[in-house]
Amino acid sequence: MAAARALVLTLVITLAVVLQVALFPYVSLGGVVPNLALLVVVAAALVRGPEFAAVIGFLAGLAIDLAPPADHIAGRWALALVVVGYLAGRVRHDARTSALAAVVTVAASSFVGTSVFALSGMVLGDPTVPVGETLSVIPTAVLYDVLLTPFVLPLMMRLLRRLEPHQVAY
Repeated sequence: MAAARALVLTLVITLAVVLQVALFPYVSLGGVVPNLALLVVVAAALVRGPEFAAVIGFLAGLAIDLAPPADHIAGRWALALVVVGYLAGRVRHDARTSALAAVVTVAASSFVGTSVFALSGMVLGDPTVPVGETLSVIPTAVLYDVLLTPFVLPLMMRLLRRLEPHQVAY
């Protein structure tokens, strides 16, 4: 059963990354696309907690970092989504109780993830995009992710609940 859960999670992450890098550039606003991988990580955080979401965040971020046409230093999205997974998982009890709390969690996660990505580029001296330009896309990224939340987050949370191992009562 654990292998089936791993396979489903791998397929979900792969689908999210493929849509994000192959399809969504056609609907970008100023070069910003919705971050489906971030929404998968937030859903994992709200259902399973910070440790699980941090692992999913690392895997999803690494997939984004390595997927063509990546033009940045590898590891930046992995770092950003690990931080997002951990922080979103820490507030999961509040966000599971209401839709508004879940949307606020996504908005905060999008802000944190995009900021960590931008700041890590500044620290590493990544020359591909100037810091000022990177920081200016944060509001658009947050808006895009929040608009996609009602369509993605409930489905992902339902899927992750079904994949959650049953608790054995002793």
